[in-house]
Amino acid sequence: MAFKIGLLGLGTVGAGTAQILLDPQGRHPLLQEIEIYRVGVRSLDKPRPVELPKGLLTTDLETIVTDPHVDIVVEVMGGLEPARSLILKAIANGKHVVTANKAVISRYGDEIFTAANQAGVYVMLEAAVGGGIPVIQPLKQALSVNRIHSVTGIVNGTTNYILSRMQTEGGEFSDILADAQQLGYAEADPTADVDGLDAADKMAILASLAFGERIKLPEIYCEGISKVSAADIAYAEKLGFAIKLLAIAKQDLPTPEKGTPDTETRNFAFLQVRVHPTLVPKTHPLASISGVYNAILVEGEPIGQVMFYGRGAGSGPTASAVVSDILNIAAILKSGGDAAKLHPLLSCSHQDYCANRQGRRFAIAPMEELVTRFYARFLTLDRPGVIGKLGTSFGNHHVSLESVVQTGIHGELAEIVVVTHDVREGNFRQALDEIRTLDTIDSIPSILRVL
Repeated sequence: MAFKIGLLGLGTVGAGTAQILLDPQGRHPLLQEIEIYRVGVRSLDKPRPVELPKGLLTTDLETIVTDPHVDIVVEVMGGLEPARSLILKAIANGKHVVTANKAVISRYGDEIFTAANQAGVYVMLEAAVGGGIPVIQPLKQALSVNRIHSVTGIVNGTTNYILSRMQTEGGEFSDILADAQQLGYAEADPTADVDGLDAADKMAILASLAFGERIKLPEIYCEGISKVSAADIAYAEKLGFAIKLLAIAKQDLPTPEKGTPDTETRNFAFLQVRVHPTLVPKTHPLASISGVYNAILVEGEPIGQVMFYGRGAGSGPTASAVVSDILNIAAILKSGGDAAKLHPLLSCSHQDYCANRQGRRFAIAPMEELVTRFYARFLTLDRPGVIGKLGTSFGNHHVSLESVVQTGIHGELAEIVVVTHDVREGNFRQALDEIRTLDTIDSIPSILRVL
């Protein structure tokens, strides 16, 4: 029995996927039963990095997702459309789907997984987060017996590469970004990466799986790295930190300080879901992750900490994840046939979402309720009593300072760096509003959270 694949896209990931499927020797023997049946591309004349048997290519992608001979549609073309429409049409035609498209899943997961459930087909997405790092399947299977407390990750290789070089070379963000673009580590339009949007797409997927909720992209607080300066990198180093763009999902149980919950949320735990540059203590496992590598740290009970590490992008790693999903579906079909019910450990645990629930188990915690430490850098007039005035303003809003350092003089301005103890973000922001009114404050160039 051969399982026929309809491959949508033959770019970097598509070509890597085809290369694995065309060369199954030394891999799992079931790969020998998987056949590339049709390949959809935008142009038939473009040079290809992989040699395919004649007659496989077509520019009519819709014929692939409706072809009765195709068992599994593999979408690696990227973008929102026509990828979303083709995935839905494949599902409507009874095809199982493997996708590497985190943007489509994070934005249209409700629609796609509801349709898949109704059609009785799988939608597999291991390659959508972390490239070749196996994290989706562990969250569905091995780790699903744990109560997950948090998922914290470096899930964007471009920003990690830029921040790593800023740390080792002392360069500014804009200069290293330009170099990363020339080297191919950053896109010509790097917005999705450097503004944190790519990481937010991935965290929407990870948080949904980890906490059994449909976390929607607009619910994720997102802040990029473009305002991180060489000065911040240097100060972080002196204070014993590395700056990383972190994607964080964390249970945050209700406390009296958060006020009295309304009737819609009183039975909920709160869930923090956020992406932002963060000062990470050098002793933390994520602090040493450098270059284009990704790492995802999962904490739960009773397992404790588990970290997944590896290349987060590229032809080989991402294609490995795509083919692993194909293999999983083929194994189920081989053992149970088309009539087999969806395997509960292969389908997403959040596929039911709220369809059969009276409501959500988690309320998304507003950022002003976040309790964390902060790093802030101030430029002030070089006058006596400035630090005292800063301390008074912070104290007025119940912000306790862990350290205050006057680091240097820039012309007539002094540079002061503070790190707080744990504080409610709303209180910290109120203190900053008061500080901005002081006549001795020139500007606040940097405000960063501390893990």
